[in-house]
Amino acid sequence: MTENDTTPGDATPDGAPGPPPPSPWRSGRFRLFFTARSTSLLADGMLMVSLTTAVLGAGYGASGVGYALAAWMAPIVLLVLFGGVLADRFTPQVMMVGADVVRMVAMLALAGLLALGDVRLWHVMALLAVSGAATAMFQPGLASLVPRVAEDIQRANALLRISESICTLLGPGLAGLLVAYWDVAGSFLVIAAFYACSALGLAPLRRLGTARDESDEPIWQRLATGWHEFRSRSWLWGVIAVWAVYGLFVFGPALPLGAALLTEQHGADGYGWIASADGAGTIVGGLLGMRVRPRRPLVAGACAMFFFSLNPLAPALGWSFGLTAATGVLAGCGFAFWGVMWATSVQTHIPLAVLSRVSAYDVAGSIMVIPVGRALAGPAAESVGADRVLLFSSVTGLVCLAVMLAVPAVRALRRAPEKAAGPRAAVADG
Repeated sequence: MTENDTTPGDATPDGAPGPPPPSPWRSGRFRLFFTARSTSLLADGMLMVSLTTAVLGAGYGASGVGYALAAWMAPIVLLVLFGGVLADRFTPQVMMVGADVVRMVAMLALAGLLALGDVRLWHVMALLAVSGAATAMFQPGLASLVPRVAEDIQRANALLRISESICTLLGPGLAGLLVAYWDVAGSFLVIAAFYACSALGLAPLRRLGTARDESDEPIWQRLATGWHEFRSRSWLWGVIAVWAVYGLFVFGPALPLGAALLTEQHGADGYGWIASADGAGTIVGGLLGMRVRPRRPLVAGACAMFFFSLNPLAPALGWSFGLTAATGVLAGCGFAFWGVMWATSVQTHIPLAVLSRVSAYDVAGSIMVIPVGRALAGPAAESVGADRVLLFSSVTGLVCLAVMLAVPAVRALRRAPEKAAGPRAAVADG
């Protein structure tokens, strides 16, 4: 399949609208996948609070937290491409179950060290590096599982986006409650339990009719095949190239500098409510993604992402609490709607045989520059002021999206017909 192998709309050969695909909830396999993904997201949402509390409690300070997070993030960036190769080689189900088991063991080991009271920073960093490596094996398979468990791929992605938004809101709060009313070791036990639940939910999906790639190609050749599939589609690499710039100059500075300015302007409670408004917006965006089916999904998603430029703009200009909260809802909505449109486009236009590898290039290109942007945000703010950096981020975001829409292949990409999703999914059970 090439970038020109697209078909407009949901139409039968005679041009009449086709019947809507069945809801993902009718598939028992999707329900298993949804439950597994939700518990995994809850564990991820708890990790930041639990880790920060553990490292600070052990006396290693904010720098120790930074080192621990770097130890977790570095293996993801370095190994995610290999995760895509292995997911296509051994099936994503096998890789994801194995990754969850490894993450569960790492969290249990960390809980045990904390319970014994003699945890060293290098212990934390080593276990988080193991967990990060497992995450690199887990992440690429997500994209290629969705078309296998649901016929309505867009609605499935929207439901997963809503779950992600809810878990992002609940995870930190749950970790905070456990740390406050139990202890930090207990919070890691719960994280391990959630990863175990994810593995148990994914394990039955081993029976999906997924053909393993039995070829004898070396791993470097498999990487090259994924790269060829990635670069042969100008809409795909064009978006990722723009997204890398966006991550460096928008996503990178927006979180640390935005949090600092909003806390200064509206207090810690005010910032918490604004962050919650942003989370509520992502839920709304996911709901819109379930209902709105544009003929050109990347154009619609990019237009929705224009609202995200309000996210750094509000603290940069010192807007009122009410207006800032409203912009948070709009920004979150635009971001979630874009996410649904992008995931659906990738999953319906890339052959399943290479989807995990292509998804790995997508993940790597999207996330690898964000830590650089966050590292540079502090020195830039000290030099010219946090408000000016965020104002620059807002303008840069608008320019990036305009450049994305200027790419002919992005504008021309049409939504794949839902009937094409049928043979890709195994949805026989109820």
